[in-house]
Amino acid sequence: MPRIVLTIFFAAFFISVNGQRRIDILHYKFNIDLNDVNDTIYGKAEILVKFLQPVSAELVLDLSRLNEQGRGMIADKAEPASVIKMIHAGDSLRLLIKKPYGSGDTARFVIYYHGIPADGLIISKNKYGKRTFFADNWPNRGHNWIPCHDDPADKAGVEFIVTAPQHYQVVANGIEVEESNLKGNLKRTHWKEDVPISTKVMVIGVAEFAVSLSGVVDNCIPVYSWVYPEEREKGFYDYAQAAEILPFFIKHIGPYPYKKLANVESKTRFGGLENANTIFYSENSITGGRESESLLVHEIAHQWFGNMATEKSFAHLWLSEGFATYMTTLYMENKYGTGNAVKLLQEDRDQLIDYTKTSNRSVVDQTTRYMELLNPNSYQKGGWVLHMLRRELGDSVFWKGIRSYYATYAGKTADTDDLRKIFETVSGKKLEPFFRQWLFTPGIPVLDISWTYQASKKNISVTVTQKKGLFEFPLELLLQETETTV
Repeated sequence: MPRIVLTIFFAAFFISVNGQRRIDILHYKFNIDLNDVNDTIYGKAEILVKFLQPVSAELVLDLSRLNEQGRGMIADKAEPASVIKMIHAGDSLRLLIKKPYGSGDTARFVIYYHGIPADGLIISKNKYGKRTFFADNWPNRGHNWIPCHDDPADKAGVEFIVTAPQHYQVVANGIEVEESNLKGNLKRTHWKEDVPISTKVMVIGVAEFAVSLSGVVDNCIPVYSWVYPEEREKGFYDYAQAAEILPFFIKHIGPYPYKKLANVESKTRFGGLENANTIFYSENSITGGRESESLLVHEIAHQWFGNMATEKSFAHLWLSEGFATYMTTLYMENKYGTGNAVKLLQEDRDQLIDYTKTSNRSVVDQTTRYMELLNPNSYQKGGWVLHMLRRELGDSVFWKGIRSYYATYAGKTADTDDLRKIFETVSGKKLEPFFRQWLFTPGIPVLDISWTYQASKKNISVTVTQKKGLFEFPLELLLQETETTV
């Protein structure tokens, strides 16, 4: 994964000393104009804000300003008239307001802006040399092209109204409510998502696409494939597996939370990006041999874990990535048998062991270098923690806990302690030591095992020493006698 530098602005307006948010974004409506002449975008953002605490001076939003290369956004105008001045510096846009707002008040602000995105909206050419526009907001890169509160804990409904040359198709979160041809060989496409989602999974994709209905799940959830026309047959075949995957999670976790699922070939920098109901996959994900099945499973699992039940902060990213990793293992176990799941777990274990040789960080990690959280702690170790929890509690209690966790936090945010409390309730067991040592303590057990055999007593003495840390866990030893021939 390419290395990038992220500049993160923590506005005092958003987060008080004790971490409580002062505003709640209820809805975004973005009008985005794109063209084929240059990479400049023109935007109009309508933002519905609920004030959680009294405010008398300013509203601060995340929006990147021009950098030294001339890339970034320029804020042109703000409404309503109560906005008396805009101050745009770094990654923040301050709206100075003359009207005070009390706790619980709501207000709608409109910002007109333009610029060439430095990040977040990737304007480039696909592998066939055709111009494309793909949002790539994760983790907090959305503010490079849209004014927003770029925090996973602040969820909002979103609309994208994209005006672009007619030769493009546009896909985005939610359902399509309009597609109209306009004068000047332009087309207006309007997508609307009413289920609140984080900015990290808000998305548009604008390209020349071939589109197929892969199937309809539960008679109400259409599953689509959006691929480059040059890979129409292979792409439709590969991505059609999504319609087979969706029912597994509906059965085992809970209802699918959105009105459609689109699987989209894209220019994302990641292998897959779990944008809410509009998943982006890399250009190399299509082979015509369905070799990306596990990738599809992983990203679809995110629709429940990460998108609907969302981590309160990136420190608890394992609640998204660890869950998607283990849910993939469980799906493969269900479809292909226990042997396949064991193989996946062994591969995950080996990657984690290698990682811990050079890292001494815990799974719950407070770093603000969010890209560094894409590591085996968040994925493989998070998945293994769920597997160990399953073995500790049994399948029935484990699945009851998973369903209870999702039912409790769907549409909300949670942290690791919230998950622990759910499992303690359904199991009747105290799980604080388990969660503390596997998720809040760095590293994994490292054992030195030695043995001696006393022939006269026919006795074997085994000594097990923990060389690093102090972990409490069950340990089984296999003693196997071998015959020696002379």
